[in-house]
Order: sequence, then structure tokens, then C-alpha cells
Amino acid sequence: MKISIIIPSRMASTRLPEKPLADIVGKSLIEHVYLKAIQVKDAEVIVATDDARIYDHVFAFGGKAAMTSSEHQSGTDRIAEVASGLDSDIIINLQGDEPMINPNQIEELIQLMQAPHVEIGTQCVKLDDPRALFDYNVVKVVRDYDHKALYFSRQAIPAFRDLKYEAWIDKADYFKHVGMYGFKREALMKITTLPPSELEKTESLEQLRWLQHGFNIYCKETTYASIGVDTIEDLNHVREIMTSALSTKKS
Repeated sequence: MKISIIIPSRMASTRLPEKPLADIVGKSLIEHVYLKAIQVKDAEVIVATDDARIYDHVFAFGGKAAMTSSEHQSGTDRIAEVASGLDSDIIINLQGDEPMINPNQIEELIQLMQAPHVEIGTQCVKLDDPRALFDYNVVKVVRDYDHKALYFSRQAIPAFRDLKYEAWIDKADYFKHVGMYGFKREALMKITTLPPSELEKTESLEQLRWLQHGFNIYCKETTYASIGVDTIEDLNHVREIMTSALSTKKS
């Protein structure tokens, strides 16, 4: 199977503008993500962007990029435009703000996507922080016994009717959704033609559109926990971690 890892990247982040080019220990955020992705065996890596600054920057450090329309509403639409010109069997949508992604985690998702019955795949990680459980920025997922997603929500799910909130996390397994997706090519082309669904608009979660239109999303647990960069606090946190790791390596 031919595999493409496509990294959507744009400048117009509302919480941290121009973050793809933000410096982290001498390399840009997007370069860190790209360098992690190219460690995956037998996969091509392409940055999908609508900004010439990102496009030129990727080529400057020796990477591969593709220009896309500026009209796309989501990263999924952006990668679909690039994928439409490829003959890949599996497309991985790797977020462009994950500079600490472990290549093994990407390979886990690719392994899931190689199953014939899996059209869309993603990952989740077990939650053990009660604050994250009730944080609307942390998306939760519940699954059936075959690892198919039943629902994604910003709310804590499942909910206990007769227990106080602080007791929930000790009474059930809760899972945080990891926002990396794998698609079979045909499924990717189909979902980008779907109209937004009511559940999607309610929760502001694109994957609910796919569920509501009848697509199965297989969601496998991973033990890898990456750190996404959404705010200046996230960026500084990653800088501290990488600076410390670099100092340890030199000593």
C-alpha cells in the first residue's frame, strides 16, 4: 500500500498567529513536525499550506510542500485537495502543531489503516487527570467493543447519574481523542463532499459529521502522549522540554 503523510499548516491561527514558523531550539515548529514524520518507513511526507511563506520555508529546509486553496474550512479539506493528485492508498492527516509527535505513534495508526475494513482511523489515550475530564478543550471519545467510535464530545462521557463529578474518573475509563487521522483514499474523497451535520455544529467537532453520515471511525488506544501547540504557553512549554533534552544530550 502506498502511504502519504500530509501535514496541513496555515498561518491564521486565532490563538497563536504564525505558529508554524515559531522557533523551537533553532528549528521552526513545522520543521520539527516534518522531521518526525519522515522517520516513518515507506511513507512520503507533504506539507499542505495556503501560505507562500510556509511553502518557501519547507522547501528551504529540504522538505516537500504543496500549495492549496485558501478557502478550505478544515485541515481535512486541505489534505484532500493534495491527496486528490496522488495515487496513495492511505493518507495520514498529521497535525502541523505536534512537534513532539513520536514516529511510532504514526506507525501505529498506519498499521490500523492497513486492515481492509477500516476506512477512517484515529487514536485515543486514557485520561487520568480529572481537570482534563471536564475541560471543554479536551475532546473525549467512547467506543464499542470493536474499537469503533460511538461518539466524540467536549463533555465528559460516559456520565454518572448518581455520583459527584470528582468521583467519575475513578469509576470508569475515560479516553481523550488524539487528533491524528488515517483515511483510505476513497473515504477521504467522500467525506469532504458531505454537508455539515447538526452534531458537528453543536460540538464544533468535524468527526461528528462523518459519524452522523454513517461512516465508521476506528479509534485505537495509544500510550503515546504528544503535546500540541495551540497557545504561547504551549509553545514555551515545548521549548523548555526540548532545550532540556538538548542540554542532557550534550552533557
